[in-house]
Amino acid sequence: MSNFLAAETSVLSPAAVNALLMAAEAIVYFAVLSGLFRARTRLGIGTFFCALGVMHFLETYLAGILYVSLPFGIVASPGSTVLFTGKLMLLLLVYIREDAVVVRQPIYGLLLGNVLLLALAALMRWHGTGVLEGHAADFGFLDEMGALMVWGTLILFVDCIMMILLYEKLRAATGRRLLLRLFATGALILSFDQGAFFCGLHYLTGAPLSVLFGGWAAKMAAVAIYAVLGAIYLRYVEFARRRDKTAPRVRDVFDLLTYRERYEELMARSGRDALTGALDRGRLEREGRNRVAAAALSGRPLSLLILDIDHFKSFNDRFGHTAGDVVLLRIARIVMRTVGVEDAVFRFGGEEFVVIVPDLSRAAAHTLGERIRRDVASHMDADAGTPLVTVSIGLATCAEDASDYDGLFECADRRLYLAKSAGRNRVVGRNEESRGASPTTQAMRA
Repeated sequence: MSNFLAAETSVLSPAAVNALLMAAEAIVYFAVLSGLFRARTRLGIGTFFCALGVMHFLETYLAGILYVSLPFGIVASPGSTVLFTGKLMLLLLVYIREDAVVVRQPIYGLLLGNVLLLALAALMRWHGTGVLEGHAADFGFLDEMGALMVWGTLILFVDCIMMILLYEKLRAATGRRLLLRLFATGALILSFDQGAFFCGLHYLTGAPLSVLFGGWAAKMAAVAIYAVLGAIYLRYVEFARRRDKTAPRVRDVFDLLTYRERYEELMARSGRDALTGALDRGRLEREGRNRVAAAALSGRPLSLLILDIDHFKSFNDRFGHTAGDVVLLRIARIVMRTVGVEDAVFRFGGEEFVVIVPDLSRAAAHTLGERIRRDVASHMDADAGTPLVTVSIGLATCAEDASDYDGLFECADRRLYLAKSAGRNRVVGRNEESRGASPTTQAMRA
């Protein structure tokens, strides 16, 4: 074997030999890890994840100390070029053949593990130099590698989320051309990664600028190799077992990668609306009735206000539900801030919110309603081509308008309808209702 390598070296330049070696390393790396991934139904996917995680230290170590010459004057590290690029492309493969819930596990695991490494290394300094002469721990090296690993994993965290979202975004442009989609996704993400990782590498190790450009060129070549290997694997190894999934919504993928669905489950269990943070309709039914009953029993005032976002359906139709969600969130925060009591604001459903405030008289409730209306109008100014967002409000007070929850809600809801019929962006209470005409007349005047 040594004679063979010597013979090859005499024919090829050292740079060409290094390029061939790195290509061989990439093939071996992909073959072993993709084989473990293929065997996940028998061995469990944890075997694949553990093997992938073990390589994380080696790739960071090599990225910090080992750089080799490649053709065209390129200088690159096998750790960054072969191992990191391979890991990123393999995580994309996990997402393609599994889902976002599975692929997020190693992403968060690597990040938390590296933070733990730094924390334990800091504690271990208190052990002193140890009892084995000539074998003192090099904590400076561990700090440097640990910092690089944490920095690299933070970038990896961003890389993976961006990579998966970009992969889904490119579906429409690439169609069934899987190889093109894999290469384009990897090339764009690793270009970002190379610049971000070099900043940390330069700060911690003093790596020269040539490493930035050389590493980028080497990673582009590695992406091409891994894209070909990945396309072959997906087409011919697992194609018969599981066809490509229907394209999910990018927003749904992002929610899964960032554990938002767990947050929504927690909000559902806590009785809060997952989008706005306001109390949900279930809490309104329970607590609203209890609060009104307590106010009626004690003879103290209580006011109930119903808010409805004006022309919200047409806003959603024109600007999309994502923009509509932003509006709902912003208005909920404005209302909670204006009311000053978070537990008094409920999301009734759609674009409607209910505010229930004990010890609030009719006049004070009207003042509060006007303040909410003005705050929404002033903080939701039109921007980026979107129209001004306003709210209409109907209010009722216990026990002047009704002494039970259902009667109070019905009264406030009727006045909300009057506010919308009269032109929107207004507050209607008992006085306004008595002075006004019927909803039909008001609508004709508007």
